[in-house]
Amino acid sequence: MDRTDRIAEEMKREISSIIRNELKDPRLPEMISITGVNVTRDLRIAKIFASVLGTDEEKKNAIAGLKSAAGFIRREIGQRLKLRYTPELLFELDDSIERGVYITKLIDDTVQDK
Repeated sequence: MDRTDRIAEEMKREISSIIRNELKDPRLPEMISITGVNVTRDLRIAKIFASVLGTDEEKKNAIAGLKSAAGFIRREIGQRLKLRYTPELLFELDDSIERGVYITKLIDDTVQDK
Protein backbone atom coordinates (compact mmCIF):
# COMPACT_ATOMS: atom_id res chain seq x y z
CA MET A 1 0.00 0.00 0.00
CA ASP A 2 1.57 3.28 -1.05
CA ARG A 3 1.38 6.65 0.66
CA THR A 4 -1.58 8.02 -1.33
CA ASP A 5 -3.62 4.91 -0.47
CA ARG A 6 -2.86 5.33 3.24
CA ILE A 7 -3.77 9.01 3.10
CA ALA A 8 -7.01 8.19 1.22
CA GLU A 9 -8.00 5.61 3.86
CA GLU A 10 -7.23 8.02 6.71
CA MET A 11 -9.19 10.79 4.96
CA LYS A 12 -12.16 8.43 4.48
CA ARG A 13 -12.19 7.64 8.20
CA GLU A 14 -11.85 11.29 9.26
CA ILE A 15 -14.43 12.64 6.76
CA SER A 16 -16.95 10.04 7.96
CA SER A 17 -16.32 11.14 11.53
CA ILE A 18 -16.68 14.84 10.65
CA ILE A 19 -19.95 14.27 8.78
CA ARG A 20 -21.38 12.15 11.60
CA ASN A 21 -20.28 14.28 14.55
CA GLU A 22 -19.66 17.87 13.48
CA LEU A 23 -21.81 18.84 10.49
CA LYS A 24 -25.25 20.16 11.41
CA ASP A 25 -26.56 20.72 7.86
CA PRO A 26 -30.27 19.76 7.65
CA ARG A 27 -29.69 18.60 4.05
CA LEU A 28 -27.54 15.72 5.26
CA PRO A 29 -29.61 12.62 6.07
CA GLU A 30 -28.74 10.08 8.76
CA MET A 31 -28.03 7.42 6.16
CA ILE A 32 -24.98 8.85 4.41
CA SER A 33 -21.67 7.06 4.19
CA ILE A 34 -18.33 7.70 2.56
CA THR A 35 -17.66 4.72 0.32
CA GLY A 36 -14.30 5.76 -1.08
CA VAL A 37 -11.67 8.44 -1.47
CA ASN A 38 -9.35 8.77 -4.46
CA VAL A 39 -6.38 11.07 -3.99
CA THR A 40 -4.21 12.23 -6.87
CA ARG A 41 -0.52 11.35 -6.63
CA ASP A 42 0.44 15.00 -6.05
CA LEU A 43 -2.16 15.20 -3.21
CA ARG A 44 -3.83 18.23 -4.82
CA ILE A 45 -7.30 16.76 -5.33
CA ALA A 46 -9.33 14.19 -3.40
CA LYS A 47 -12.47 12.78 -4.97
CA ILE A 48 -14.83 11.63 -2.22
CA PHE A 49 -17.62 9.19 -3.03
CA ALA A 50 -20.68 9.38 -0.80
CA SER A 51 -23.56 6.93 -0.74
CA VAL A 52 -26.92 8.35 0.33
CA LEU A 53 -29.99 6.29 1.14
CA GLY A 54 -33.12 8.11 0.05
CA THR A 55 -34.92 9.72 -2.87
CA ASP A 56 -33.16 11.43 -5.78
CA GLU A 57 -34.03 14.79 -4.23
CA GLU A 58 -32.47 13.80 -0.89
CA LYS A 59 -29.35 12.59 -2.68
CA LYS A 60 -29.03 15.85 -4.60
CA ASN A 61 -29.51 17.87 -1.41
CA ALA A 62 -26.98 15.74 0.49
CA ILE A 63 -24.28 16.27 -2.16
CA ALA A 64 -25.08 20.01 -2.18
CA GLY A 65 -24.70 20.04 1.61
CA LEU A 66 -21.36 18.25 1.42
CA LYS A 67 -20.11 20.61 -1.29
CA SER A 68 -21.06 23.64 0.77
CA ALA A 69 -19.24 22.17 3.81
CA ALA A 70 -16.14 21.24 1.77
CA GLY A 71 -14.10 24.17 3.10
CA PHE A 72 -14.84 23.28 6.72
CA ILE A 73 -14.15 19.58 6.11
CA ARG A 74 -10.89 20.41 4.32
CA ARG A 75 -9.72 22.59 7.20
CA GLU A 76 -10.56 19.85 9.72
CA ILE A 77 -8.72 17.24 7.61
CA GLY A 78 -5.67 19.51 7.44
CA GLN A 79 -5.61 19.86 11.24
CA ARG A 80 -6.21 16.17 11.95
CA LEU A 81 -3.85 14.60 9.40
CA LYS A 82 -1.02 17.15 9.61
CA LEU A 83 -0.43 17.17 5.86
CA ARG A 84 1.77 19.82 4.29
CA TYR A 85 -0.88 20.37 1.63
CA THR A 86 -4.53 19.45 2.18
CA PRO A 87 -6.19 18.29 -1.05
CA GLU A 88 -9.14 20.09 -2.59
CA LEU A 89 -12.27 18.01 -1.87
CA LEU A 90 -14.64 17.03 -4.67
CA PHE A 91 -17.79 15.22 -3.58
CA GLU A 92 -19.58 12.79 -5.90
CA LEU A 93 -22.62 10.59 -5.43
CA ASP A 94 -21.84 6.87 -5.33
CA ASP A 95 -24.79 4.75 -6.37
CA SER A 96 -22.92 1.44 -6.56
CA ILE A 97 -24.68 0.04 -3.46
CA GLU A 98 -28.11 0.75 -4.95
CA ARG A 99 -27.02 -0.70 -8.28
CA GLY A 100 -25.92 -3.85 -6.45
CA VAL A 101 -29.26 -4.12 -4.66
CA TYR A 102 -31.09 -3.65 -7.98
CA ILE A 103 -29.02 -6.35 -9.70
CA THR A 104 -29.56 -8.73 -6.77
CA LYS A 105 -33.31 -8.11 -7.03
CA LEU A 106 -33.24 -8.87 -10.76
CA ILE A 107 -31.36 -12.12 -10.12
CA ASP A 108 -33.79 -13.12 -7.36
CA ASP A 109 -36.78 -12.37 -9.63
CA THR A 110 -35.26 -14.44 -12.43
CA VAL A 111 -34.56 -17.40 -10.12
CA GLN A 112 -38.12 -17.28 -8.72
CA ASP A 113 -39.63 -17.26 -12.24
CA LYS A 114 -38.02 -20.60 -13.10
